Amino acid sequence: MGTELGGGVNTTREERRALLRENSKQPKYLVPVEGWQYSSHIPDGLIEVWRSREFLVQIFREGEGIVRASVNRTTIDASSGRWHDSISWDELQRIKREIGRGHMDAVEVYPNDSDVVNVANMRHLWIFADPLPYKWSKNAT
Repeated sequence: MGTELGGGVNTTREERRALLRENSKQPKYLVPVEGWQYSSHIPDGLIEVWRSREFLVQIFREGEGIVRASVNRTTIDASSGRWHDSISWDELQRIKREIGRGHMDAVEVYPNDSDVVNVANMRHLWIFADPLPYKWSKNAT
């Protein structure tokens, strides 16, 4: 009997093992995924897909000068059937750098309770083309 992956996908032990084998073939650092544009189902606004052995990152256009990076681990917790959790601040900063946006500011949003959507262990970074006026900085005067 398989476990249910957040989003309603049942996974068997063999499918999870196959995912681990696939992960081991991926590079240590994020690289663009080739050919994702030819998938039969592409979410609205998706403009880039990145993959490493640890993470999958999908980049969505959100508006003028803003993109959203949706980040999840590439391993499944057998007991919950969800993507493994616990993506640290340092990992998110490294991911932002590896997808070519280390020079840009990003925020993570914690919405009010009535707007929470928690269907999978994913993190979302909104990345801005222009510097944010309300950030801490080494160069603050």
